[in-house]
Amino acid sequence: MMRRRTTLLTGCTALVLALGATACGGGEPVAAGGGDQALGGQTVTVAGVWSGSEQKNFQKVLDAFSEKTGAKTQFVSTGDNVSTVVGSKIEGGNAPDVVMVPQVGVLQQFAGNGWLKPLSPTVRTAVKGNYAKVWNDYGSVDGSLYGLYFKAAHKSTVWYSPDALAQAGVQPPTTYGALLKAGHTVSDSGLAAFSVAGQDGWTLTDWFENVYLSQAGPAKYDALAAHTLKWTDASVVRALTTLGELFKDRQLIAGGQKGALNTDFPGSVEKVFGPKPEAGMVYEGDFVAGVAKDQFGRTIGKDANFFPFPAVDGGDAPVVSGGDAAVVLKDGKNTKAGMALVEYLATPEAAAVWAKAGGFLSPNKSLDLASYGDDVTRATAKSLVDAGDSVRFDMSDQAPAAFGGTKGAGEWKLLQDFLRDPSDPKATAAALETAAAKAYKG
Repeated sequence: MMRRRTTLLTGCTALVLALGATACGGGEPVAAGGGDQALGGQTVTVAGVWSGSEQKNFQKVLDAFSEKTGAKTQFVSTGDNVSTVVGSKIEGGNAPDVVMVPQVGVLQQFAGNGWLKPLSPTVRTAVKGNYAKVWNDYGSVDGSLYGLYFKAAHKSTVWYSPDALAQAGVQPPTTYGALLKAGHTVSDSGLAAFSVAGQDGWTLTDWFENVYLSQAGPAKYDALAAHTLKWTDASVVRALTTLGELFKDRQLIAGGQKGALNTDFPGSVEKVFGPKPEAGMVYEGDFVAGVAKDQFGRTIGKDANFFPFPAVDGGDAPVVSGGDAAVVLKDGKNTKAGMALVEYLATPEAAAVWAKAGGFLSPNKSLDLASYGDDVTRATAKSLVDAGDSVRFDMSDQAPAAFGGTKGAGEWKLLQDFLRDPSDPKATAAALETAAAKAYKG
């Protein structure tokens, strides 16, 4: 009886949740969540990298799921080392039910280890109907869908203080050369040009990827991401040299290299949008808006805005994306309720909860753009959805975790070393290739 009930739940949960009140197979309408708080008394444990405002906003989504289904939720923040933390929890017999995985490489690793349950037909139908094919591809391993991309990122955005740029008499630049020139003008007016979050290695990979995609082009980007092109290739050295022009210029970076290496991502946003600004601009994804709004009270579009990451050396302006995929662990204590949560996350209703709160983009085409709280975020979300399959997923997130997703190791550490001393791009490229070769073989 329990198995049959679960099967019925799995088959119609998303429809129930999406419509609020419906019936499965006729009869009287039932309340969302199976009609009788069918998951009441059950607890779903969710692990993810989020902290601060992102964790608070995701909790609003979890609370909405609880209200609909009766299930309780418990969120565990893993920090950046999600693969290590989740692996140790599985080994210790304390696996979470759902993990929000921020890297394609980690998702592939989890699937390869046999840790994941394929997502239900309900989720597969939702992804096929409401997502561009690229999101299905990045969530799949060997033809099976394991990851539902709930939160996407537009990682080709440079955020700035309109007051700072106006004071310097600077307009948003459209080329990388103009970006550095504008940066010097801003610094001459009394603020450093850029706040760089060098303490978090992942932000440095994003800097590199935008430069590389625009300068080297999408074909080489794809090849480097798959490691069919070596990191010692001249195109990598060229991109590092270009990035090094910024990293070595103390006038452009708040606190110089040392200051950057002691600044984490939230701190980098604070240096631009906090009570005591130290810089005029901060490069990172659309999620900067959530921090600027929630932690520092900035009004997006008025005293916090962005321009697209500018084109490099005559290339096209880059569009790099990222995202967090919900996966269900086989060893979780409540995998059935975990799958019900992922089915809920696949609905536009779930995405609307965080969209309203800010600092969030959804790849779900069925989400009403009116759900976003401001015109800037609405435009960013539309550009991401409209880009469809032409966007390029974050390169480090496609790599094995040992290379592209581990604090103090691989690409994260080597780019931190490069920020500390950007004088030898060839040596950095060689070190990156050594680390990549080892990780991709493993």
